[in-house]
Amino acid sequence: MRKIYVAGNWKMNKTKTDAVAFALELKSKIEPFEKTEIVICPSFVALAPVADILQETRAGVGAQNVHWEVSGAFTGEVSAEMIESAGCQYVIIGHSERRQYFGETDENVNKKIKRVLQTCCLSPIVCVGETLEQRESGKMKEVVETQIKNGLAGLSTAQMERIIIAYEPVWAIGTGVTATPEQAEEVHGFIRELLSTIFDETIAENTSILYGGSVKPDNIESLLKQNNIDGGLIGGASLKVDSFVQMIEIAEKMGN
Repeated sequence: MRKIYVAGNWKMNKTKTDAVAFALELKSKIEPFEKTEIVICPSFVALAPVADILQETRAGVGAQNVHWEVSGAFTGEVSAEMIESAGCQYVIIGHSERRQYFGETDENVNKKIKRVLQTCCLSPIVCVGETLEQRESGKMKEVVETQIKNGLAGLSTAQMERIIIAYEPVWAIGTGVTATPEQAEEVHGFIRELLSTIFDETIAENTSILYGGSVKPDNIESLLKQNNIDGGLIGGASLKVDSFVQMIEIAEKMGN
């Protein structure tokens, strides 16, 4: 059975002090939850202290990026081993902002995924999604299919068991505009069909596919009601404990 995730991507927000305060407050509020997988992804500088606070709770911690090499002369980069040693369980790979502003390619995404899967515990949250121009020109499925096939190229079915996918229409990220539940469900269903074709029905059925793009407390329920949407990768609404916990509560009530 697929897991339901409420994952917060903090992007370039919160100092270490702010992150620690958030984690302490979150820890005090999530003990009752039993069904929802909770993830927060702070900046690199806050990973270790946040992971220390949350290590005995249901909440996992993830990094927002990773390099595909183990070590070396790559100034400013962080390896999967470093991320894992900070206490993380997850890492976001291929976010649209990495693609848009930092030249991330499907090839880079694939190399990062393979490197992460060589560590013992990290699960990649692999992001895909089209721009508004691509959607309006009718290339939405073509773009998503290319990102899925190239990003997951060469992975085994066993490796796919650790993969989480996040569909993020670029036109809905940070804009306040959300894909309708029906629009999101169409793409999530398409991705699941692709996974069935590339791998098998079991992988397709068991892979959690999250929606990202202006998810907030007042729309997460309608998204989670869709058959193929297994949670949210949440930006701005994850920066406040109350709204983040509210979304976990909604997911918890809808859990099986």
